[in-house]
Formats: sequence, structure tokens, C-alpha cells
Amino acid sequence: MNARHVIAIASIGAAGLAWAAGEETIKLKDAPGVDKVRQNCVSCHSLDYIPLNSPFLDQKGWEAVVTKMQKAMGAPIKQEDVAPIAEYLAKNYGKR
Repeated sequence: MNARHVIAIASIGAAGLAWAAGEETIKLKDAPGVDKVRQNCVSCHSLDYIPLNSPFLDQKGWEAVVTKMQKAMGAPIKQEDVAPIAEYLAKNYGKR
């Protein structure tokens, strides 16, 4: 099992816990773009995915994740929201 599998399994587990509780289990950093993240990301998974993956992702990594969620996973993210979401995630939760 590689690191990506571990991350995916942990993300699924965290999402399940958040859905079971019926509420957001983390508080996102208040910064420009947080509204886009809340509007788009919770339609598929809990927001716990963000800090769980932040040690591994830089700007390019977050851009790839948002694009993958949109194109490969079918997340209903408007194209104009992709850049603000990735920028918010990179600035507030990106690997430094």
C-alpha cells in the first residue's frame, strides 16, 4: 500500500465520520476563497480532507486535486471556481 492509498483511505474515513455527525468537523481558515471551498467541496466529501492532505500538497498539487475532482470525479465545480479554490487551499493549507 503506497502513501496515496493511505491518504485515500484516511480521507474516506474522515468523510464518513463527518457525515455521520451531520456537521463540519473542522473550521476552515477565514480567507478569500473559503466561500468557494465550502460551496463546492462539501458536495462530495467532508472538509477534513483539506488539512489531512495539506502536508503533502503545494500549489501545483492543490491545482491538480481540484481539477481531478472536477474532471475525473465529476464534482460540480464551475470552471471559474477552480482557480480561487486552488489558490485558497495553497495559501492556507499548502505545503511550505
